Amino acid sequence: MKASRIAAVGALAGSAVLLLSGPAFAHVSVAAEGTAAKGGYATVDFKVPNERDDATTTKLEVNFPTDHPLASAQPEAIPGWKIKVTKAKLAKPVELHGEQIDEAVSKITWTADGDGIEAGFFQKFPVSIGQLPENTDELVFKAIQTYSNKEVVRWIEVPKDGEEEPENPAPVLALSAATDDHHGSAASTASDESEDAKDDAKSAEAASNETAAAPADSSDTTARVLGVVGIVIGAAGVAYGVLAGRRRTNA
Repeated sequence: MKASRIAAVGALAGSAVLLLSGPAFAHVSVAAEGTAAKGGYATVDFKVPNERDDATTTKLEVNFPTDHPLASAQPEAIPGWKIKVTKAKLAKPVELHGEQIDEAVSKITWTADGDGIEAGFFQKFPVSIGQLPENTDELVFKAIQTYSNKEVVRWIEVPKDGEEEPENPAPVLALSAATDDHHGSAASTASDESEDAKDDAKSAEAASNETAAAPADSSDTTARVLGVVGIVIGAAGVAYGVLAGRRRTNA
């Protein structure tokens, strides 16, 4: 009996933990593919899980931050979804690559052509964004999720340091330290690979020159040796002829 009660209590406790921890993992979130460095560009994924057993997710609206506007946002085409990018005039223009930008992306909307995200599944919505601000450590994207039964869930509550996570937290993108080239690690890696390729090409060329020079040097040395041998043989022949002539005269 004790064992049965302990097992029952354990099962209830486990179920409670799952119920309490479930919402924390099931909300709409955003994460960078690689790094999102300040002052650079990044590709981010908005991850949307379907939390309902009797409905599918048919629409996602992501509102872009107005306090740190992004002049560029290019969503990736996704089969089965229509995408609309909305821009708005900025209250204060921002400078991008030496140019004044007076409008920025305010919202991106994904609408399903078919069933959308079914129960037990999630969908990623990739977007290339930039230029990322240098005067903040994070960007907040408030999102609205719509289900096929017309239910709307607003993921708009901004998490605060030192406080518990809200029930419907807004997606937050953490920004890393700025890089020298402001284009992320991919550009520097490509540059390094290019320099390595140049060094390899130079080494190969030097090796080829050395290989090509080797036969010429060898032939030149052989010719010199044969010349010396010829001179020695010729001198010996002359000496032999002189001695033979003397012997005949004496005779």
